[in-house]
Amino acid sequence: MAGFPIPVTVLTGFLGAGKTTLLNRLLKDPALVDTAVIINEFGEVAIDHLLVEQASDGIIQLSDGCLCCTVRGELVDTLADLVDRLQTGRIAKLARVVVETTGLADPAPVLQSIMAHPALVQAFRLDGVITLVDAVNGNTTLDGHVEAVKQVAVADRIVLTKVDLAGDPADVEALRARLHQLNPGAKVLEAGDSGTGVEALFDCGLYNPATKSADVQRWLGEEAAHDHEHHHHGEHDHGHHHQHEHRHDSRVRSYSLVHDGPVPFSAIEMFLDLLRSAHGDKLLRMKGVIELAEDPSRPLVVHGVQKTLHPPARLPAWPDGQRGTRLVLITLDMPEDYVRRLFAAFTNRPSIDTPDRAALENNPLAIAGG
Repeated sequence: MAGFPIPVTVLTGFLGAGKTTLLNRLLKDPALVDTAVIINEFGEVAIDHLLVEQASDGIIQLSDGCLCCTVRGELVDTLADLVDRLQTGRIAKLARVVVETTGLADPAPVLQSIMAHPALVQAFRLDGVITLVDAVNGNTTLDGHVEAVKQVAVADRIVLTKVDLAGDPADVEALRARLHQLNPGAKVLEAGDSGTGVEALFDCGLYNPATKSADVQRWLGEEAAHDHEHHHHGEHDHGHHHQHEHRHDSRVRSYSLVHDGPVPFSAIEMFLDLLRSAHGDKLLRMKGVIELAEDPSRPLVVHGVQKTLHPPARLPAWPDGQRGTRLVLITLDMPEDYVRRLFAAFTNRPSIDTPDRAALENNPLAIAGG
């Protein structure tokens, strides 16, 4: 199948954050030729001008209901229809798909519907999640809606819009700091910057088609996550004081699990199964690169959203000799200590009072309570 898998970008953000404006600007870029845009129209939001500007087969509108619930089946049908059109030659080329979700939809079901569908997962790969945050109302929306906090937490790229209307630059800086706190691994860009174009927003997957190389650290957002962890345990009193003002923020954590050396596939599988069965709804997103005991020469790449795991993929070789096993988890209300103990048990580093892996495999509920 030539051209597969096709990258899918999910564009999300609060109502009125300016998603359509950004989309219209991006679609004028020749780099986005052969892009299908799936828009979910909801309520009174009219996107007619988008249809006029790009009145071609490329635009598919889901005319009713919210993408996160009623249209979920239709999104799958729409994507399947695109694949069908490609294979039968009704569309000559499809370079990428952008799915725009409405307002305060939780992006997880959209990501899951792509990852969990056996046929779609062959044809599409999740490139990244772009979340728009309006600099004027961003703080208020984050305070009022846990969905907004989730949208920021799962993003690969965060785009600040309406910065010019925001008034006090100190407020914008405080919002930036808050976004970094919620998601240390994501790049925060400004919609008004000329640099916030196709290149900055797309191709955020592990494997970059342009350079034909994989950048593990960039994809995992690890450098930032590590800074964040040291920051978190260091001079952070003012940060904690600040967090209590925002009732949802401290519920979100981003952390890395690292194990030097190879791990048997069965151990990773069991760790992920237990994690997902005990706390799957609290796992917003997970990315990992694993050195397998069975074949250490080729890294295994895992990517998950809540309880859904993308079928693990293998890279042809390790980039830059960065071996070992590294998982980055973004969680909401998940007991971090439980996750770290579980990971240690499965990578055979029993800490005090933690059963080792053999005992766990015989009785997986030994620490499942967390």
